[in-house]
Amino acid sequence: MSKRKYWGEIKDPIYGYVYITEAERKVIDSFPFQRLRRIRQLAGAEYVYPGANHTRFEHSIGVMHLAGLIVDNPQISQILSEDEAQMIRIAALLHDVGHGPFSHIFEHILTKFLGKTHEDMTFWIITTSELRDIISDLGYDPKVIGALSIGRLNKPSMAFMDQIIRSAVDADKLDFVVRDTYHTGAEYGFVDVIRLARTLDVIDGNLSVNVSALSALESFILARIESFKSIYFHRVGRAVQIMLAMAMERAKDDLNLTNFRSPEEYLSLNDYTLWTKLKECEKSREIIERLERRKLIKCAYDPPPFYIRDKIVSVILNVEGIRNRIRDQIAEEAGVDPESVVIDVPTLPSVPYHHAFPAEPMEIPVFQKARDGRKISGRLSDVSGIFDLLKGFMNILRVYTEEEYLMRVQEVTERIFGEMPFSARISY
Repeated sequence: MSKRKYWGEIKDPIYGYVYITEAERKVIDSFPFQRLRRIRQLAGAEYVYPGANHTRFEHSIGVMHLAGLIVDNPQISQILSEDEAQMIRIAALLHDVGHGPFSHIFEHILTKFLGKTHEDMTFWIITTSELRDIISDLGYDPKVIGALSIGRLNKPSMAFMDQIIRSAVDADKLDFVVRDTYHTGAEYGFVDVIRLARTLDVIDGNLSVNVSALSALESFILARIESFKSIYFHRVGRAVQIMLAMAMERAKDDLNLTNFRSPEEYLSLNDYTLWTKLKECEKSREIIERLERRKLIKCAYDPPPFYIRDKIVSVILNVEGIRNRIRDQIAEEAGVDPESVVIDVPTLPSVPYHHAFPAEPMEIPVFQKARDGRKISGRLSDVSGIFDLLKGFMNILRVYTEEEYLMRVQEVTERIFGEMPFSARISY
């Protein structure tokens, strides 16, 4: 077990007391980390779930805590040095430090106009902001911490170090599933993340789940899928996110949202500062004022999510040119401006995973112990019928428009895509 000295504790609503070291305290007290207090975890979800106002700050503390439980568990603690364990905890703490305002909504701007993600920004901030000096003074290499924080350290025979922070069953996903369901109230059964953290092991350099924790693992997968449908991609929450993304696109040049000359310039943006800037900007003011009055775009087409095994269908739906041609056709037949029609296709792999060895996409390595103590590795779909059924891509296809055009757009969209079942004909 770990003999590290703790500086103090933080009271967390999920885990109780989270203990932090002096090194972790110095990182937490930095400006880049304190900024996470002003970036909500689920921007847009508060329009559906009023309690969903938690931030990236407490999520990051939770990820560090779970990463600590994983590195301290009996199987993994014997593989790592105390220095490596501390590095993993610091990297977990900083894994989201590069998020822009409104979290994943700003990702749209980064990806579309800069070809970057919040992970690229995380590495940049860790290696060029004040965090670089703090980490160096603690005796660690900022580039190593930066790479590990985004799961790209790629240390030979030590892939599990990356996978603790970025994999199908990592500290990040374990925390956000329980934290986001707690704050929204949309809880889908009990997920024993502590058991999962305590039973993870390393097989051939990779993180693997003990079959003895199968029930906890299946509960986690089901809760994650239900959370995507009911929280992350709730139709009203998505409407808010789409409107915020539109506001950012319109104002991006006036507000320099794609031209950061320094980490400090990027870090000056948070939910509060950007909301104010968007409201002051003539190009985006109308959208912000509508959001302040909850005058949202409406969902004209929302069939139940469908699952497919082949990624090519998802890729086709996500090509902007194809999506825009369909949008233009809907708008023309409905007699509305194309800018009044939005096709939303938030496709995602239901269980993404990054292996250090060739394997089927979206599989999760599991193992069971033989009577002689040997660890026999396998795939989750071999032992879980539930997982085998759900393995694939969850596709959500929606069409949004202004309330005044709702019926016209719905009629045209159903003619193109097929009629929705009665149960889906509800617009909030």
